[in-house]
Amino acid sequence: MQIGLRLHDSVELPLPERLAAIRAQGFTCVHMALSKTMGETADPAALTPGYAMHLRRVFDDAGMDIAVLGNYLNLAHPDPKTLDGIIKKYEAHLRFASLLGCGMVGTETGAPNKDYRYDRESCHSPKALRTLIENLKRVTQTAEKFGVILAIEPVYKHIVWNPEVAREVLDTVASPNLQIIFDPVNLLHGDNLEQRFEVIRRAIELLGDDIAMIHLKDYVPAADGSGELHACACGLGEMDYRAVLKFAKHKKPWIQATLENTTTENAVAAREHIEKIYGGDLL
Repeated sequence: MQIGLRLHDSVELPLPERLAAIRAQGFTCVHMALSKTMGETADPAALTPGYAMHLRRVFDDAGMDIAVLGNYLNLAHPDPKTLDGIIKKYEAHLRFASLLGCGMVGTETGAPNKDYRYDRESCHSPKALRTLIENLKRVTQTAEKFGVILAIEPVYKHIVWNPEVAREVLDTVASPNLQIIFDPVNLLHGDNLEQRFEVIRRAIELLGDDIAMIHLKDYVPAADGSGELHACACGLGEMDYRAVLKFAKHKKPWIQATLENTTTENAVAAREHIEKIYGGDLL
């Protein structure tokens, strides 16, 4: 397993110095969202071959890989004009990823409202799922043209909210270029926290062959009983990583896994926490 982190969770420096600092902390790859990276742009018109070649040189010089190019925009937006612009941004990111030497564009799966707001009845509805699937088909066709993976990240509070729905999406779109970013914490919520081991087991069982990348973070349940889980760096909460890391170790040995919700101060400790479990005899 190759461990990285989100670029925007690292210290804000010009990109070459920023990557050098990340490499010095022992990481080998990053999840990069251009819109969240100081000094960079995600404007589709700016995603030229020259821009891609520039970034490739910077990352090569640092000995770092771009594990995934993030473009976390709402593919179930109800306004047709806005949705068309969103899809064009996905198409531009997929083209750019192919030039950049990055094999994957990552996204979550949205909500059927303008505010990207969780409403259980509408987000988990068959109507929202049909809308998302139709839009994913269009974007996945572009992924196929450029030879890049479009990786969706199931999240309990979004449209693709459990392993069964994620499997349905993969089977319906039926493209080898549509795969999964597996973030086990994002599949959990107060509604299913007592079944967390079964949720994670089912995700591995149903989605394992199509998991292209892993996100790792920890969680602490909200004290107010709302069911919300507060995300934090690995080792600072209640997450049990054994099933996830056993799957990675035995089924996906060189998979890239990026840490989330880290800070400059705790990123190394979070990496070491995961490495200790990954290297342990229990796996």
